[in-house]
Amino acid sequence: MCYKDKMIIALDVQTRTDLDKLTNSLEGTATFVKVGMELFYTFGPSIIIDLKKKGFKVFLDLKIHDIPNTTKSSIKTITRLGADIINVHAAGGIEMMKAAVAGVNEVIAEENKLQRPLLIAVTQLTSTNQETLNQELLISSAIEEAVIQYAKNAKTAGLDGIVSSPLEVTSIKEKLGKDFLCVTPGIRPKGSISDDQKRITTPNEALNFGSDYLVIGRAVTKSADPKTAFNEILKGLK
Repeated sequence: MCYKDKMIIALDVQTRTDLDKLTNSLEGTATFVKVGMELFYTFGPSIIIDLKKKGFKVFLDLKIHDIPNTTKSSIKTITRLGADIINVHAAGGIEMMKAAVAGVNEVIAEENKLQRPLLIAVTQLTSTNQETLNQELLISSAIEEAVIQYAKNAKTAGLDGIVSSPLEVTSIKEKLGKDFLCVTPGIRPKGSISDDQKRITTPNEALNFGSDYLVIGRAVTKSADPKTAFNEILKGLK
């Protein structure tokens, strides 16, 4: 996989003007985009179809987290939208994640023309630091230990990989295998502001750790020229 195909641009906007500016600039340049809650709740399910028509692969980042039956039903609906990557939250536990896998498999069996999406699980948000984990969430372990346990649960449930900070990727790959996918937000080119994310790295650092996909947002989407910003990051990858 070339570097270009590893970069997922987060389309975190709320207006059609901002969305069109981004997609028109990135069309034919970027391969993959991320539709998160902000974009999905603004435009609804049709946004996936619109982006696919423009030639983008889509990571639908809704972090489904509910009881197993509700999760399965929701995942079946999401799978039918045709996104390339979908996700749940690993905090829901193994049975919930198994229900999500079952939901994907049932839809693919029913609709054999539909390509199976990758199903991954969020471990800990990149805005969570050690203090938040221990004092607010009352999880007594180190962040890396908690992330790895969530990743193990995801693999046990049959998922394709996880979302984590790049800082945990090396350990995850060592313990769960190189084929277990790691999708990593918290990517900031040198000189960028970290904003509300706390566990971050540069694109090159993330790739060296073993990240399979890098989710990049504001460094591209807040640029006056998203295409140029994307290409500048691409040129800096080694």
